[in-house]
Amino acid sequence: MRYVSTRGQAPPQSFDDVLLAGLASDGGLFLPEAWPQLSPAEIAAFAGKPYTEVATAILSRFTGDAFAPADLRADIEAAYATFETPEIAPLVDIGNGQYLLELFHGPTLAFKDVALQILGRLFARALAKRGGRATVVAATSGDTGSAAIAALGDRPNIEVFVMHPKGRVSEVQRRQMTTAPFANVHNIALEGSFDDAQAIVKSLFADEEFARQTSLTAVNSINFARIAAQTVYYFTAAAQLNAPPTFVVPTGNFGDIFAAEAAQRMGLATGNLVIATNQNDILFRTLQTGVYASGEAHPTLSPSMDIQVASNFERALFEASGRDAGWIRQAMASFSKTRSLTLPPAVLAALRARYTAHRSDDTETLATIARTHRDTGRLIDPHTAVAVSAAPKSTGPVVILSTAHPAKFPDAVERATGQTPPLPPRLAGLYDGKERLDTLPNDLASVRDYIVNRRTQ
Repeated sequence: MRYVSTRGQAPPQSFDDVLLAGLASDGGLFLPEAWPQLSPAEIAAFAGKPYTEVATAILSRFTGDAFAPADLRADIEAAYATFETPEIAPLVDIGNGQYLLELFHGPTLAFKDVALQILGRLFARALAKRGGRATVVAATSGDTGSAAIAALGDRPNIEVFVMHPKGRVSEVQRRQMTTAPFANVHNIALEGSFDDAQAIVKSLFADEEFARQTSLTAVNSINFARIAAQTVYYFTAAAQLNAPPTFVVPTGNFGDIFAAEAAQRMGLATGNLVIATNQNDILFRTLQTGVYASGEAHPTLSPSMDIQVASNFERALFEASGRDAGWIRQAMASFSKTRSLTLPPAVLAALRARYTAHRSDDTETLATIARTHRDTGRLIDPHTAVAVSAAPKSTGPVVILSTAHPAKFPDAVERATGQTPPLPPRLAGLYDGKERLDTLPNDLASVRDYIVNRRTQ
């Protein structure tokens, strides 16, 4: 299995190269040269099998010979031993043909754990094989940071720098990052938005000398290994149902829903893929108007979705354009200057054939949390609520991705229902831990200097 850049000017890479690099050398994102294929019979056979077995079967199609089969299986088993439910991603019937796919049973109570618990182990294994070191720099809108810390904290030869937008994550999200006791973890509260943090990360990668000197890499969803791991729960969910499901995904950086597209391209039969957005609705507007144009990121009750530049959308555009790397290269260069991109009619048509979109505001989010609790007795977090509000009426099953535990967003849940979701036992003492973080201005040079000065030499 070889991987190519969406921008067409980086040489093909192996899976372990892609894993350790994160971003392609030409600034593009990696995708397989050809999607691995699963037959309908192979997919149907996933029904009733342990999640770890399905994950091994699917991820081995992506990893090729990068890892010995026994090592891959061992890392997958160890990763999911950290989850509180043996199903890993249980599918919960909430009536009327709708199901919640619960992805929050990992160490940090968010869907990012599903991929990052594997990624951290594969990362350490690849580094050990090569005898190298790595500097991981991650921008987070709330959940990626804590999941990356849980996966990489205290691992040898890895230094972790996590940037979150100051004041734009929940207190639980912040404390999950800043109370982590690991010496190799450094938390940055950036005086800006998530998009500002993501732009700084991309600029650091674009500085070839800095990237080389620091062995820079990324573990957020620009790393294809994250996408590969996230395809698994689409297969396990669909295998439990008797008809192709419609998937509804709360969407920010487009990684989770692109994993659904990846599963489709591997052979999974589904209905529409529904992009659920909050007020930061760049993706909704794109499908409506054909213009991908960023605006100001507004703080909402669903902060992990407060994004105006969806990095993984480049992958969807690459596929929708017929893998036209030249057009992607020109389009992304233009967008970086003007913050606006008018999609060619054929590209827009291809996107609309696969995706629909829904937008909801905070008022609708609170109403949905309240209604879901009243009708089902279940508390849901604001991101899940955005997806529930977007769920279409359908003759077939509708699977709504529940991406975070409600206890991560207690203020919003209490505001909607009058009930404060209790912290799970694994987060006991979260409010007692000492926080470690540094506040930095929204400035590339400041972040670069911070990393250079804090790295373990």
